[in-house]
Amino acid sequence: MGHHHHHHHGHAHAHNDLKGRNLLISIFLNIAITVSQVIGGLISGSLALLSDALHNFSDVLSLIISYIATVFGKKKASSLKTFGYKRAEIMAAFVNAATLVVVAIFLMKEAVERLFDPQTIESGLVIWLSILGIAANGFSVLLLKKDSKSNMNMKSAYLHLLTDMMASVAVLIGGILMKFFQIYWVDAVLTMLIGIYLIYMGYDLLKESTKVLMLFTPKSIVIQDIVESICTIDRVKNVHHVHIWQLNEDEVHMEAHIDFTEDIRLSEFDAILEEIEEHVYHKHGINHVNIQPEFDKCDSKHVIVQD
Repeated sequence: MGHHHHHHHGHAHAHNDLKGRNLLISIFLNIAITVSQVIGGLISGSLALLSDALHNFSDVLSLIISYIATVFGKKKASSLKTFGYKRAEIMAAFVNAATLVVVAIFLMKEAVERLFDPQTIESGLVIWLSILGIAANGFSVLLLKKDSKSNMNMKSAYLHLLTDMMASVAVLIGGILMKFFQIYWVDAVLTMLIGIYLIYMGYDLLKESTKVLMLFTPKSIVIQDIVESICTIDRVKNVHHVHIWQLNEDEVHMEAHIDFTEDIRLSEFDAILEEIEEHVYHKHGINHVNIQPEFDKCDSKHVIVQD
């Protein structure tokens, strides 16, 4: 006999459309850069530009993954998919974080190779095309920056673009130093640093998205506190079978069994339920509560029960 209530948030809708629009703009920008850099790379014989084009192409892929996730995230729930596609964005973040780490490893490998075998290149064209890359990626980075703070999926797309922008900056600095000062190692060192930063950020995102996918309790929530506060409510004997998990970044669900000291009526239980919901929503941000009331039922009274 589970009961639960919703707290709806209306503004999420228009916001999703904006996210999608910004991602689309970034996708087209990156396709344009990729094409121009491939052509430039072939003309100038520059490996730096071709590898830059490859990075931009990896951006295109990760942006498309993020975009598909936002589109799916808006789909309605159905009888076979009772949660809709609310985890799509978390999965996209997971995939993009994984590829971020892979890209970082490749970057570092390239950098090491370049250290031992510095490329002399057509610096003029490289400088201009890397500036183009910086401008277009910079614009995309600014577009996604706001959402990247509150949304894992957007953050994963944002980090791909940011790396790319930084890699272009490294190529630019390398090109300028080669052209005017015949210094060949700076580019490789900068690339190494970017790789390290990426692995650090990518690992963090992987960890966060894994926690949600594995249904771990969100780290701001202490189950024991919630149990104790529910136990202070009149006529509650104990709370057990507690599960708290995140569906996606906006929704936290909780389920529990509550043992009562007396055989209360349903209407009384509903009043208590209201009290519990208000409490966990305001104090802990839990917006879906599902409670099974019990009286004199013999099941395990442990707070956490492994089914």
